[in-house]
Amino acid sequence: MIQRTVRRCEGTAMGAIVIDLRPGAGIGPFNLGMPISEAFAQIEQRPNIYDVVHVKYLDEEPLKLDIVISFPDHGFHLRFDPWSQRLRLIEVFDVKRLQMRYANSLIGGPSTLATFVAVYALFGPTFPGIYDKDRGVYTLFYPGLSFAFPIPSQYTDCCHDGEAELPLEFPDGTTPVTSRVSIYDSSSESKVGVGSLMNKALAPPLPAGSLYMEEVHAKLGEELWFTVGGQHIPFGASPQDVWTELGRPCGIHQKQVDQMVIHSASDPRPRTTLCGDYFYNYFTRGVDILFDGQTHKIKKFVLHTNFPGHADFNSYIKCNFYLFHAVGGPFQDSNATKHSITPSTKWDQVKVWYDRRCCCCDDDSHTACCISLFFFAY
Repeated sequence: MIQRTVRRCEGTAMGAIVIDLRPGAGIGPFNLGMPISEAFAQIEQRPNIYDVVHVKYLDEEPLKLDIVISFPDHGFHLRFDPWSQRLRLIEVFDVKRLQMRYANSLIGGPSTLATFVAVYALFGPTFPGIYDKDRGVYTLFYPGLSFAFPIPSQYTDCCHDGEAELPLEFPDGTTPVTSRVSIYDSSSESKVGVGSLMNKALAPPLPAGSLYMEEVHAKLGEELWFTVGGQHIPFGASPQDVWTELGRPCGIHQKQVDQMVIHSASDPRPRTTLCGDYFYNYFTRGVDILFDGQTHKIKKFVLHTNFPGHADFNSYIKCNFYLFHAVGGPFQDSNATKHSITPSTKWDQVKVWYDRRCCCCDDDSHTACCISLFFFAY
C-alpha cells in the first residue's frame, strides 16, 4: 500500500469541522459517484479546511483495492472504486473529530457524543441491526447510512440472536457510542458496514448519456470511435475535423523534443527545443491528439488511464479504451472486446500482442499509464 501526503497550509489549527451529512448522497462537498478528479477539485477549493490529505493505493495491484483519499485531521476518508475511479463509500472513522449536521441537528465531534440513543432519536426508528460477534460490533442501518457501535464483552447478551431491542441500552444505564459511520448509495438496497459489509458499497449508476467512462474503441492505424457520443476521428483528420467532433480542446501546446546529443562544455544539461508538431489536450476525455506541424493532420493519439502514482495522475479523466488490431472485426462486434487491450490489461499481456513497452513504464506488474497510437500498424 502506497500512501502520499499532501500538506497544503502549515499552521492551520486542527479541530472538528461541521459538515452536512446526506444519507445515501454524500457528505459536505463530496457526492457519492463523483470522479476522483472532482474530489481533488473540491479539496483544492478549500485549502484551509482540507490542509492535510493522504492518498492511498495498492502499488502492486492498483486495480485490486480502493483508491482512498483520507483526511486524518477530520476523521473521515473517501473510497473510490479502483476501476471507474468513482466515489463508492464515505467512512467516518473517528466520529469525535467530525461534527456532522443532519437537518437542523448536530451529531459527533468533541461536543456532541454520537451515542446509540442520540442516533436513534435523531434519525428515527428503524429495523433491528446486525451484531457481528467476531468483531463485537453492532451495526444500525438506515437507507444509505449505517452506524457501528462496539459492544463490550460483558454486554453481548443484550444482542440476542444477533439482534437487540431498540434503542440499545446496557443494564447499567449506559448506551454504546458510535465508532464508525458509513455513507453509501442506497439504490442497491445493500446493507453496508464494517468488515465484509464494506465491499457491498457500489457507486451509484451514471446518468443516461453520461460521457464519463465512455467506451472509446481504437483500431491501430485507423481511428477512434467514441461509443456514447458517436464521434469517429480517423488518423489524418484536421484540427477542424476534431473541433467539429469533440469541440474546443481543453488545452493546446507544442511538442517538445529533447536533443540529448547536443551539449556544450560549460552547460552539460540537454537543450529542449520545440518542434512544429502540436497537441490538442482533452483532459475530460483522457485523450491527447498530436498533429503534424507541416501537414496539420493527426499522427498520434495518446489515451490516458489516470494511473495512481504516475506524474500525470489527476491531470486526465480516465479513458475507458478498447484497443483492437486493424484487421479485427467491426467495433460493434461484442466478441471483439474479449480480445482487446483495455486500461486493465497488464504489460505482460500487452507484450504477448505487440512485444513493446510503454515509454514511461517498465514494470510488467503494472497496468499501462497510457497507450500511444501512431499512424501505422504495429
